[in-house]
Amino acid sequence: MKTAVVGSGGWGTALAMVLLENGHDVTLWSYLEEESRVLRETGENPMLKEIPLPKTLKLTSDLSCVKECKAIILATPSFAVRSTARQLTSLLERDTVIVSVSKGIEKDTSCTLTQAIAQETGSNHPIVALSGPSHAEEVGRRVPTTVVAASKEQWSAEFIQDLFMNERFRVYASDDVVGVELAAALKNVIALCAGCCDGMGFGDNTKAALMTRGLTEIARLGEAMGGRKETFAGLAGVGDLIVTCTSMHSRNRRCGILIGQGTPVQQAIQEIGAVVEGYYAAANAKTLADKMGVEMPITQAAYEVLYKNKDPHVVITELMTRAKKHELEESWV
Repeated sequence: MKTAVVGSGGWGTALAMVLLENGHDVTLWSYLEEESRVLRETGENPMLKEIPLPKTLKLTSDLSCVKECKAIILATPSFAVRSTARQLTSLLERDTVIVSVSKGIEKDTSCTLTQAIAQETGSNHPIVALSGPSHAEEVGRRVPTTVVAASKEQWSAEFIQDLFMNERFRVYASDDVVGVELAAALKNVIALCAGCCDGMGFGDNTKAALMTRGLTEIARLGEAMGGRKETFAGLAGVGDLIVTCTSMHSRNRRCGILIGQGTPVQQAIQEIGAVVEGYYAAANAKTLADKMGVEMPITQAAYEVLYKNKDPHVVITELMTRAKKHELEESWV
């Protein structure tokens, strides 16, 4: 099947390799010709070091490569999703399935990324969100990985399930697009916080509490926006949260470590050398929480550290000394 991966970062490249392994005709598009040239000349992606690119992978910076494709994997950074989708609209065949694999919430609109894509491409193209615990570095090395494909239409979720599944890449289908996308975006905020705790020298107890309560507030917002609680206990929720909060593959965690060690926020982001989605997600999540009237104390704390230069040590003390709560919100009601 003819497919194209739009975005040649580590994740887009790793997914292109999965599709090639499954026998599909795959073109990997780069935003800049220079990026495409580096891939051609070196035979590897700098973000996936020591993982050779298959010779059969087509490389280009010409967006017309999406013509006649049955599926398009949109793998740009979240801030470029809408503008890229707009450029794709006139090039796509009717009924081409668009797969959103970026993780984030749009800054100015608070839209999820599939909502932004739908607004630009119209109703002719089924849209699927693909997410889960899936470091590109491990997918590129063929480490067994499991994700979820979510769509409003059963057939399109199952179509993408069939497109990607093989013996080392397993895909579950879901109809909870909102839940999957919010879980994917908001776990990056918690991963930044987890890294910050590591940088400050805290232990396993702190990180376990942060992840657990972080998941609680992600699910609280997700349900308020129409997602299902069980989605947040699944691959896109707790699964992705675990992998992002505990691994040094995670840019969000690494950035948080630097901040916890005292590096100024903007300097920490620059040192990571790639997009730190959790930085943007913190502001967008705060906007959504305020809009929906949902309490998200950890997200609020992250926002204050990232955007208001608040001392992380002060924030931790404030979180620990908040008013007493019941763990289960419906207790004794």
